[in-house]
Amino acid sequence: MSGEARLFVALELPAAVRLRLASWGSRAAAGDPSLRPVEGAQLHLTLHFLGARPPHEVGGLRSALRDAGAEPRGVALELAGTLWLAPRRPHVLACAVDDASGALGALHALLRAPLEAAAPGWRPDRRPLRPHVTVARVRRGTRPHPGAEPPAPRAAFSGEALTLLRSHPGPGGARYEALTRIALPEG
Repeated sequence: MSGEARLFVALELPAAVRLRLASWGSRAAAGDPSLRPVEGAQLHLTLHFLGARPPHEVGGLRSALRDAGAEPRGVALELAGTLWLAPRRPHVLACAVDDASGALGALHALLRAPLEAAAPGWRPDRRPLRPHVTVARVRRGTRPHPGAEPPAPRAAFSGEALTLLRSHPGPGGARYEALTRIALPEG
């Protein structure tokens, strides 16, 4: 890896959940030409956005994930309905994720200190975690039609892994490359 890389830490979703969400995003985009669906393999739940980081930090970030990944047990979640971000001028269609047990919030908090240690100068977002999965992006120069999308899918699931992802921006949207994947222990 040469040059700075745009990195983030994500929770990997089960394949069946990604498939349901991708189908929903595609159906929403079919009914609203302002939307560009996100490919199913690219769907994830972002925990921490790290931004542009130098390549020498990747080893420490991998270690931070490995250490944190041994802690949580059974990150039980539920798809919780349609979420347009930002509400006044939406730029993404997402599915909200309910963390009733608080396990995802605890994992998010657990990752902060090790990530700060592994990525000097990085500071976590001060806003509270708003768990969601982006399923479609609004095309530049267009306005979406909130409320016209089909109902969001519902499903209960557990996060499968912590993943350090590198974002490769492109004209058709970003492509994500997994730099490391840490399977989460069963609950």
